[in-house]
Amino acid sequence: MENRLSLNNKVAIITGASKGIGAAIAKKLAEQGASVVVSSRSQAAVDEVAQSIKDNNGKSIGIECHVGKQEHLSNLVEKTVAEYGRIDILINNAATNPTFGGLAEADLAVFDKIMNVNVKACMLLSNLCYPYMKKSEGGSIINISSVEGVRPSRGLGMYSISKSALIALTKSQAMEWGSDGIRSNVICPGLIKTKFSKALWSNEQLLSQFEMHIPLGRMASPDEISDLALLLASDASSYITGSVYNADGGYLI
Repeated sequence: MENRLSLNNKVAIITGASKGIGAAIAKKLAEQGASVVVSSRSQAAVDEVAQSIKDNNGKSIGIECHVGKQEHLSNLVEKTVAEYGRIDILINNAATNPTFGGLAEADLAVFDKIMNVNVKACMLLSNLCYPYMKKSEGGSIINISSVEGVRPSRGLGMYSISKSALIALTKSQAMEWGSDGIRSNVICPGLIKTKFSKALWSNEQLLSQFEMHIPLGRMASPDEISDLALLLASDASSYITGSVYNADGGYLI
């Protein structure tokens, strides 16, 4: 099994990888031998993560990329191929949620932004990587959704819609690209201790109330998502595609 988890000679792109889940996945894949492309909006931030990987004898470069801009996505793929010559793994992790409120009061400009970053960018970047994965006769796409895409919460309607659409995108990719040897799976994290969810876990009263609804009774660390991402990126999951993995401590039971 350990050999099946090896990512030697594989090249992985991770978006939103300057912190949190993305950074944890980048480091985990590098530990297993992958050449990792760390991408996010800040060059300084991705350079820091890439350097930490290299300091631990891993292989990595950082490429600035705002996933909401198509020219940035194209540049990300072009620079990756120029550096490593191939793309085997894509982790669509970058996401945004700049609002809280009901759908009836939704700002359409904000809705467009959420859908552009959380869904459209994932589709476009996957499409750009597709020819290289097809040429290699295999690849793994892992889309990071959320439990909100399965069970919406009040005030997070637009975010939930985008994450539900990402699940549908994953299944469509799996269906259309399976014959090319390309697998696509989706991870739906629950409450993870990241900057993205800090407003919840930094409030002890709110956190306590939320954890009461989690069978495991606690929130998770980003590393607990990166372990699952490693499985799905590796040959250990060679017959798994189109699947939805809830990493939520049992929240959705």
